[in-house]
Amino acid sequence: MPHGKAFRQIKALSMGATGLFQSMTTAVQNANIPTTIQCCRQFSSAAQGFFKASDLIIQRIEQPKARQDTKDLVFGQSFTDHMFIVEHVEGQGWGQPVIKPFENISMHPAAQALHYGVCCFEGMKGYLGKDGKARLFRPDMNMARMKRSTTRLRLADYDADELLECLKELLRIDKDWLPHQEGYSMYIRPFAFSSAHTLGIAKPSRSTIAIVMSPVGPYFPTGLKPISLFIDEHNVRAWPGGVGNNKVGTNYAPTIGPQSDAADMYGTSQVLYSFPQGSQPDDALVSECGAMNLMFFLQKADGSTQELVTPPLDGTILPGVTRNSVLQLTRGWGEFEVSERQLSIKEIKQAANDGRLLEMFGCGTACIIQPVTTLIRANGEEYTVPFDLTQMDTLTQRLTRALTDIHFANVSHEWSVAID
Repeated sequence: MPHGKAFRQIKALSMGATGLFQSMTTAVQNANIPTTIQCCRQFSSAAQGFFKASDLIIQRIEQPKARQDTKDLVFGQSFTDHMFIVEHVEGQGWGQPVIKPFENISMHPAAQALHYGVCCFEGMKGYLGKDGKARLFRPDMNMARMKRSTTRLRLADYDADELLECLKELLRIDKDWLPHQEGYSMYIRPFAFSSAHTLGIAKPSRSTIAIVMSPVGPYFPTGLKPISLFIDEHNVRAWPGGVGNNKVGTNYAPTIGPQSDAADMYGTSQVLYSFPQGSQPDDALVSECGAMNLMFFLQKADGSTQELVTPPLDGTILPGVTRNSVLQLTRGWGEFEVSERQLSIKEIKQAANDGRLLEMFGCGTACIIQPVTTLIRANGEEYTVPFDLTQMDTLTQRLTRALTDIHFANVSHEWSVAID
């Protein structure tokens, strides 16, 4: 029986509550809808337009899971008791949004997400403020970026504000999972994908949005200790006109090979991608890492002032929330130049040789601020900056402290959004 017909039958039913539930169950089963998304296909007013947080169905877990000790947390491997999910079917609209016990998602073998990578995601964090309130860091920016990603993939349209309200409710329900220790947080992963039951590259006829949450410690096991990066001068992360500025899955899967190879050959934690500019390798422009934007703190060649430099948003760079925050904070300090401009390997090499390369660091939701001490090239060259963890006046340390104070509400700031 076609899904639409099944739900028209459900809508037409006029009987007592028990009979209605039984008939709904029978109709859904006859329609052969995957069991893990049946709950979010119930007929509701939201199905005729965008889903709404006010229509949320909340199904609480009967037996909560045991919590891990904070010191035992490994990034992205533990998950809270509940998840959020909602599905859109072309011709029927959005189903009813559901928060339910965490479980696997059943997918049709022909789902476009499995074959063509029609998926995108966000990375954001929740914190337990010193005031005891659960907080989000600049969630409006994450929601806006996810909306751009889903639009690029032509997934079903939705109201980003309503999705954010659903996310806040999920965090409220699982607030007890928020780590209490500074430096630890709740990593929140909204994601969307095509669940269409068809082989073929076409606009998705089914879209699913879900959210899972994971209590986490530092992204890199080293914590704030500096790491080394391999400059990849062969592989390119994103090309002009592509989707480097969207958080889609196809930007990340291809970086696993280069990152794994660099770890095996050079012992580096991540890869810094470059973009060739002709026959001279040193003319290549630095891009970003697989999991973070990169910034360089330099003394200008003429000795006039210092400059914080990061590559511009030219369509190949992900517009990171932490990147934007670092730029806003440092510009507000007014102590040095802050530039979004192209930076070549040649310029970095010269600055390092002259002793003008003062600091390097990555920034992103997962790692926050990650100091980098060495850049390694395949030709054997290494560009190193000293990094002293005991010096609290370094730019890396100052930014880490400033962002941490905002995250945990040690200072009042509009970027920290309380949800309680």
